[in-house]
Amino acid sequence: MNEIVKNWILENMLPANSMSQELAPLLSLLFLGLVVFALGFIANLIAKRYILTWLSYFITRTKNKWDDVFLDRKVFNRLSHMAPAVVIYLAAGVIFPEAEEHLVELLMKKGALIYMILAGLLVVNSFFSAVSEIYANFEVSKNRPIKGYIQAIKIIVYLFAIILVISTLIDRSPLILLSGLGALTAVLLLVFKDTILGFVAGIQLASNNMVRQGDWISMPKHGADGDVIEVTLTTIKVQNWDKTITYVPIYSMISDSFANWRGMAESGGRRIVRSIKIDMTSIAFVDNADLAEFRKIHLLKDYLDEKDREIQEFNRKTGVDTSNLVNGRRQTNVGIFRAYALAYLRQHAMIHQEMTLLVRQLQPEPNGLPIQLYCFSKDQRWAFYEDIQSDIMDHLLAIVPLFGLRVFQQPTGQDVRMLGLTSAADAK
Repeated sequence: MNEIVKNWILENMLPANSMSQELAPLLSLLFLGLVVFALGFIANLIAKRYILTWLSYFITRTKNKWDDVFLDRKVFNRLSHMAPAVVIYLAAGVIFPEAEEHLVELLMKKGALIYMILAGLLVVNSFFSAVSEIYANFEVSKNRPIKGYIQAIKIIVYLFAIILVISTLIDRSPLILLSGLGALTAVLLLVFKDTILGFVAGIQLASNNMVRQGDWISMPKHGADGDVIEVTLTTIKVQNWDKTITYVPIYSMISDSFANWRGMAESGGRRIVRSIKIDMTSIAFVDNADLAEFRKIHLLKDYLDEKDREIQEFNRKTGVDTSNLVNGRRQTNVGIFRAYALAYLRQHAMIHQEMTLLVRQLQPEPNGLPIQLYCFSKDQRWAFYEDIQSDIMDHLLAIVPLFGLRVFQQPTGQDVRMLGLTSAADAK
């Protein structure tokens, strides 16, 4: 074909002289090269304007949503770039078959091959991004995220594409380059250390279901305390409660300890543990007059009647002299307060009655006797949970004096001032 074009140029475009004989082959090659690129341009035009347009029209009218994701991720758009490269590659072999044009054919074919490799890389990248997006729409994605695996596959594809490009440029088999990678293993391990560690850790996290998107985790070492919003190949993205973002290396989730609050979320309750410290000098036995006042409290009436019968029966059987406060059993103001706190929690609408619920004494401390509330709220949302436990503590702290008890607290400036005024009054 080159000879035909060259002869046509000599006969119709150039004068018959020695310079024309030298210039004609170059013009012929230039003309044929333009023809090859024109064919590629036409192929690109047909692929994008007609085939891609028709395919987009068809996809947008199907009931399936996954094909829309492939369209949005431009998988088909990037695939259309293969058309001109394939046409140029095939046309170069047909138009430049002669040995003297081998260099032109070689350059065109290598350029087309490299373009096809890069276009294929973009197609694969978009394809796996679309697969990740489609998978995220399924419920199983919350328990088994695959974003880290997708990133690992993309890295492998990138490396393979680089090897193909290099092998195309140097005209050597990719297997030769792959066999030479053994010497670079140490370097690759050093460069991709975090990626390799993250990939292995990601497999362990996924297989053991240790952490997933949407979990609330606490990891003080890395300053993370909030919801997991993304799990990638190398990091876990955590949005803290103050709306800051913390990126935790994924392999740290294996090597270090962290708290996952998913169990609390799945249990249906959120634990409340609060203590009221009672001044131990205010603890005392109660007499009949006190009991009569306490019986006016609706939540205590049944408890006091039952406890009173139990104590009287015990004292009768043992035959002790109850005129002495030391003998026998008696009710105390702190015991009645504990009973009231327990009854209050049992009738509270926002306290989970099917989970652990108790009011107990802890070991006495220099700061008083702790009365601990241990229960679970039904509402796990942070703000509502805080409101529930605050309302409970407000109520119990306010009624402590009604039982003849005092809440212990460190002396304040007001206490010191009142002590000084009292001392001054006594001195007068």
